[in-house]
Amino acid sequence: MKRAIGAQWRQPSILPGFGLTLGYTLVYLTLIILIPLTALVIRASSLGFADFYAILMDERTLLALRISFGAALIAALVNVVFGVLVAWVLVRYDFPGRRLLDAIVDLPFALPTAVAGIALAALYANNGWIGALFAPLGIKIAFTPAGIVVALIFIGLPFVVRTVQPVMEELDREVEEAAATLGANRYQTIRMVVLPALTPAILTGFALAFARAVGEYGSVIFIAGNIPYVSEIAPLLIVIRLEEFNYAGATAIAAIMLIISFAMLFLINLLQAWSRRRFTNVR
Repeated sequence: MKRAIGAQWRQPSILPGFGLTLGYTLVYLTLIILIPLTALVIRASSLGFADFYAILMDERTLLALRISFGAALIAALVNVVFGVLVAWVLVRYDFPGRRLLDAIVDLPFALPTAVAGIALAALYANNGWIGALFAPLGIKIAFTPAGIVVALIFIGLPFVVRTVQPVMEELDREVEEAAATLGANRYQTIRMVVLPALTPAILTGFALAFARAVGEYGSVIFIAGNIPYVSEIAPLLIVIRLEEFNYAGATAIAAIMLIISFAMLFLINLLQAWSRRRFTNVR
């Protein structure tokens, strides 16, 4: 019995080099992620609770955090809707220019964020191609919080499309045909068959788009206007504090963003795990 157990434990792993790859992964994560985050937390904790709370409750800090997280949340929600639609069109339809459209989706990945910000500011300014259409209606997009949302939608859309698209390609169309045979209309088929299978991927795309938007800097500062208390994002406020040599204030704001981001991403991961279990049980 003992020999059998020992032989079982001595069997080679299906994935060769597990110990080496696991060690490299831990070292990589420690050097690149854990040590910088730990240094940030230690530097922020040196302020003391009273100073940290004073920075947190500062009106400029609160408004910058609200703009950053609020705009990121709105942009991620918009990207979920249109990202799923774009993925659906790319997967389910064959039309001229489909490959070109598929390549354009990845453009925000390759385009420098500063270039994207300048282009968006030029387009959505009052004298720009798009901004000129809204200016007569009294709607100003560039150099307002609305411009921030536009920039974050631009840089976040590929995350949703590229997360949902491969899952959508693997969906069995026979299940949809069976639902239609049983009398389900298109809305019922999408709501009860397609969406439950896509929900984990949609939540993953939402989390990626939201996380990317919260920390975005380059494409936002050109279109935001950067007006304190109006259109100033938290990453810009951190840079301002660093330029003022207020390192304690910069690390405190960064720590606050870290805590809020971690809490929201943790909640999204819980929802994602719950949706996967629910879909598995339904199947």
